[in-house]
Amino acid sequence: MITCSNNIVFRQFCSFSVKMNKAKIESLIVCQDLYYNNKELKNMFAKNTFENKIALVTGGRSGIGYQIAKDYLLMGAKVVICSRKEDLLKKAEEELSEFGSVTSQSCDIRKEEDISALVQHIKDVHGSLDILVNNAGGQFPALAEYINNKGWNAVINNNLNGTFFMTREMANHFFIPQKNGTIVNIIADIFRGFPGMAHTGAARAGVENLTKTLAQEWSEFNIRINCVAPGIIESSGLKQYPQQIQDMFEAAKKAIPMGRFGDVKDVSNAVGFLSCPLSAYITGVTIYVDGAQHLSYDKMGLVNVMKSFMK
Repeated sequence: MITCSNNIVFRQFCSFSVKMNKAKIESLIVCQDLYYNNKELKNMFAKNTFENKIALVTGGRSGIGYQIAKDYLLMGAKVVICSRKEDLLKKAEEELSEFGSVTSQSCDIRKEEDISALVQHIKDVHGSLDILVNNAGGQFPALAEYINNKGWNAVINNNLNGTFFMTREMANHFFIPQKNGTIVNIIADIFRGFPGMAHTGAARAGVENLTKTLAQEWSEFNIRINCVAPGIIESSGLKQYPQQIQDMFEAAKKAIPMGRFGDVKDVSNAVGFLSCPLSAYITGVTIYVDGAQHLSYDKMGLVNVMKSFMK
């Protein structure tokens, strides 16, 4: 309680605090102006953050994977990208070579022989591996009652089994023997289910649980493993959907609390953070990169659009 005897001191303290706070606010405004007017200051990473590191990015020929590979290169890493379509993969490798040392190897993550060939490629070219980004995957919109066995197995085999196969082999050949490694799994917004894509919702949830499990089992090998869950991201991936669904996405933009879609750089920034020393004590978690979409977004929009096709 403030008494009359120390009232003067209290007022002097308050006056001093106001002046100090005003100075702090003015400093913050100056810093904010510098940040928004200087593009170089927007990058939280140093250019040599991943110097002498070898990173493998699956699905690295386009979209989110391409941006992740590019950013690793810009921050000093040597990068290997893989994808199924060799011609498009070579084109991406050629483009990315402008930013640093990159090689490519065609690989279907569902096939053991392809992964073995990829392991050998990394051993031959680099001799070791420091970072694995499991970005490869695919899905298609469908109401659950119409997903046949072939469609279900294709998505589960790609998004869940393929991710596990790749993770297991890179761990056994590189991370466990060298007692060091970082893995980032790209999943999806599955926080409240995934209506309209039950197959990939199940697969991505499996990957998230696998991440939590391996974070504990492999901590003794100094292996960290985390997930990044993108919301709706403006990338080449959106173009694969029918126009009606693309229109639904555009209308949905207004319902996202931050009022916009993400871009590939938003996702890449999260991956960079989870694979650099800034996150050295973080493992087994999922970072949602979605403008709070997973907390409030109407998840039934895709289902309603598909049902409208059937009327």
